Amino acid sequence: MILAAGRGERMRPLTDATPKPLLRVGGKPLIVWHIEKLGRAGFAEIVINTSWLAPQIHAALGQGEAWNVKLTYSDEQPAPYETGGGMATALQYLGQEPFLAVSADIWTDFDYARVRPLPENSLAHLWLVPNPDFHPQGDFSLAGEGQIGFDAPRLTFANLGWYHPALFQGVAPRQWVRLLDLLKPAIGAGRVTGETLSATWHNLGTPSQLAALDHLLTERHEA
Repeated sequence: MILAAGRGERMRPLTDATPKPLLRVGGKPLIVWHIEKLGRAGFAEIVINTSWLAPQIHAALGQGEAWNVKLTYSDEQPAPYETGGGMATALQYLGQEPFLAVSADIWTDFDYARVRPLPENSLAHLWLVPNPDFHPQGDFSLAGEGQIGFDAPRLTFANLGWYHPALFQGVAPRQWVRLLDLLKPAIGAGRVTGETLSATWHNLGTPSQLAALDHLLTERHEA
């Protein structure tokens, strides 16, 4: 699943007329980077949740024929249902097996083919990165056995994870709920695992962050 429903308030004015996942970086829309990499890794079916300017995303990506994948859209109206609610609503398309979910507004050169199955008894498996300057406090701790917790020191959630549908038990479709509120009891029960992301990672929340990555990728392409 690619999470693409957000309004992108901090990215304004770029997102006033263009949905954030369609903003271009390195010559292509943000979301296309993910579709290409997921397709190459063998993910043949991808669910995309949409809300703000959703018709533009549908028109730009179609059914995925350009990348030899099948795209299905889970539309959230009149406003996004937050990450947890968006995933719960999309379960009708995702099925009853664990699924990988990534936010459209990150960029990473992580090879999705390296993803291993969700560990037994885990309700979620999260990838973490060193704390960036704009988020120095981090989100989660990572114990030696790969257990996610809230102790110090903390690392930052990379907005990439495996999720078991059971994590969303009791959440109704179209219900607004934060992912963190679903993860907290699962973490308390020792059923959330994680690892550090061994790849380049960029969070793209502001026009300056987008411009910096675009410059970096353009230079890399020219080199």
